[in-house]
Formats: sequence, C-alpha cells, structure tokens
Amino acid sequence: MIELVPLSWELIWLAAPVIFLAGLVHGTFGIGFPMVATPLIALFTDVFTAVLICVVPTMSVNLTTIWHGGRAQLRNVRPYLLIIPFALLGTVTGTFLLLWLDPRPFLLLLAVAVLLYLNQGRLQSIEFSWVRNHTLTAYIVFGTTAGLMAGMVNVMLPVLIILFMELRIATATMVVLFNLNFFTGKLTQSLIFMQQDIPGIGVFLLSTLLLAPFALTSLFIGMQLRKRFTAERYVTLLRGLLWVIAGILIVRFMVAYT
Repeated sequence: MIELVPLSWELIWLAAPVIFLAGLVHGTFGIGFPMVATPLIALFTDVFTAVLICVVPTMSVNLTTIWHGGRAQLRNVRPYLLIIPFALLGTVTGTFLLLWLDPRPFLLLLAVAVLLYLNQGRLQSIEFSWVRNHTLTAYIVFGTTAGLMAGMVNVMLPVLIILFMELRIATATMVVLFNLNFFTGKLTQSLIFMQQDIPGIGVFLLSTLLLAPFALTSLFIGMQLRKRFTAERYVTLLRGLLWVIAGILIVRFMVAYT
C-alpha cells in the first residue's frame, strides 16, 4: 500500500497553474484535461499523488462539459453507453494496481500513454475495420484497456479515440462520450480510494476542491477562446508541450532506478 504524503499548500500552488492550463486546453477542445494535468503534476511528485490530485478537478471539468453539451448530445450517446461497464471494470482493476504496485514504472507507462496520443495519426494506418463488425468485442477490448489506463495513469483518451473514430461517431457526441466515460471512472476511483486504509485520504481529496475553481475558470475561458482562435495553433502548442512532458517522464523513470 502506498503511503500518502499530506497535500501541502506548496503542492497546491504548484498544481494550480497546471490545473489552470489543463482546464484551458479542455475548454478549447472539449477533451484533454487529465492528459495535460497528470503528466505535468507527475513531474514534481509521484504518479499516484498526481492521479489523486486530479480526481476532483477532473470530475468537475467532465461534469461541466457534459452539461454544456446539452440534452441533445446526451441522447446521441445512448447507443454507445455499453462501453461504460467495461471501462469501469478496467478502471477498478487499474486503480488497485496503482495502489498495490511500485509507482515508479507508472512514470514510463504515463509517458507511453502520451506518446500513443501524439502518434495517433500513425496508428490510423493500422487495420481496425473489425471494430464496426464486432462492436461488443471492440467495447470489451478498448473499454477495458482504456479503463486500465485511466485507473493507473489517469489517461484513457488515446485508446478511446481509436475506437470512436473507427465507429464514425460525430465529434460533438464523441466529446460528451469521452467526458461521460471519464467522469464515471473518476467517481468510481474516488470511492475506491476512500475505502482504502490510507491515513488522511479523505482530507487530501477534500483539499483538492481548492483546485476546482482554477479548472472551471480556465474551462470557461477556453470555451470562449475556442470561438476566436484556430484549432491548428492550439494543437501545435499542445503537441509540443506533450512531447517535452513525455521526454521528461522517461528521464525521471530512468533516474528513479539509479
């Protein structure tokens, strides 16, 4: 079992600008909060603490994005809700692996998750046409894998993008479906955390509520920026930042074993 270091004011103020940046990205694209926040926070703490810090802010951002999508998009996601039970199964498994195993390898796993996202275009050349003919199997494979990634390193976006794009889901519906999957996963994960014999876990999670205003403020700013700036500029900046983060995480992984 991992020993939890109490959340200090220093860590809160270190995490606050990261949370703000992640909320800005999420507001602009409708996705990406944990993809940005978790690796950056993991640069000055361990992966478990980074995941724990992001639970409440991520849920607040996901829920707000779902609400902003409106009832019409909630109706549109109904045909794809079968993936959620498999994603939750993976999330539960991944969460217990995060709790039980040495946290250092998760630095490398998080870097791999980021690199998978960055190389999404190359993965499109891989044959995934079987997804449309075997939807249930695809939900089991991709849903469980995405849940495992979410439970262990707070990232399920790269896996779900492959599935949803192959299913030809409309972009607006896809955004709501991403957020719905992650919200239910983070809610389940937070309940698991609360059931563990980790001293101070409740106070730790409660204190992360202080970060939610940073996330929500930048989320709404990002939603406004979405109307003014081209997506290409943001994609370029985000990809550059993620390449740097992936490199630093790999270096941190190697240093952790020296």
